[in-house]
Amino acid sequence: MDDAASPNDPITQIGERIERLLQRHAELQRSNALLTEQVAALTKERDSLASRLRAARARVDALLERLPETPPTKEAP
Repeated sequence: MDDAASPNDPITQIGERIERLLQRHAELQRSNALLTEQVAALTKERDSLASRLRAARARVDALLERLPETPPTKEAP
């Protein structure tokens, strides 16, 4: 009997599967890290845009307050 494991040996198959799972796990960890960075960047951008929007609304509201009141217009007969 040969001491070397054959490709059809269940132990060899399990070992190969474990190797593939470990590689996949490492790939998923890298992908997760990249996605986490993207989420952080997009969250920062969203917060910045929301802040800019609030500032713009405040400026528009201030400008609207400065507008003179207009008298109501008469409707055509």
